[in-house]
Amino acid sequence: MSDTRFSPFGGTFNSQKVTSRNEGLREYMLGVYNYMTIALGISGVVAFFAAYSGLALALFSSPLGIIVSFSPLIMSFYLAFKFQKMEFAAVRSFLLIYSALMGLSLSSVFLVYSSTSIARAFFITAGMFGSMSIYGYSTKKDLTGFGSFMIMGAIGVLIASVVNIFMQSSAMSLVISFLSVVIFTGLTAYDTQKIKNMYYLVYSDSQLAKKIAVFGAFQLYMDFVVIFVHMLRLLDTVRRN
Repeated sequence: MSDTRFSPFGGTFNSQKVTSRNEGLREYMLGVYNYMTIALGISGVVAFFAAYSGLALALFSSPLGIIVSFSPLIMSFYLAFKFQKMEFAAVRSFLLIYSALMGLSLSSVFLVYSSTSIARAFFITAGMFGSMSIYGYSTKKDLTGFGSFMIMGAIGVLIASVVNIFMQSSAMSLVISFLSVVIFTGLTAYDTQKIKNMYYLVYSDSQLAKKIAVFGAFQLYMDFVVIFVHMLRLLDTVRRN
């Protein structure tokens, strides 16, 4: 027999349905973080292998390095336009392929920074990311306005990064890295809340919920990678000065 109770505000609610939905949310968010962890693991393994096998040096010593560096960005635009038409399996495969390509792109950091610096940046990033993701999941405050502001900041940083490709200003590069860490750390909280809220819109469709979970993992994965790369640059600048 279902446990249907009267609400003090009028009407009734079914506690079994509420419990089931809450359990579904936990499973959904666990799926998001699992996919994100798998993607980060693939990127790390590929980056490490490419760097220490000599593949990274060969790639980034040729024009192929430019293609490898920009391929994740191109794939991001592709996913944004094609996501609605893609099936769950296709989105999941996309994330795995994307994380491997990102690993190739990130292998260049092993050619520039020491393993100690990379490890330090990774653990600091993990701490910041974890804290903000927990905040985004647990807070009752609507972060929509904050997220919109952060997105505008991210667009500004992207434009500044393109401009700095031609200017080659070390000062601007430092400012871009600092702002990127701040902005994408903030976006981590916003994206986590948005991913959580999406569950309540799609939980009745298990296949769509799975697809949204993979897409959510992709968003959080990107937040983590951007924070990590720019944190690494900041820490290296501080170390050298």
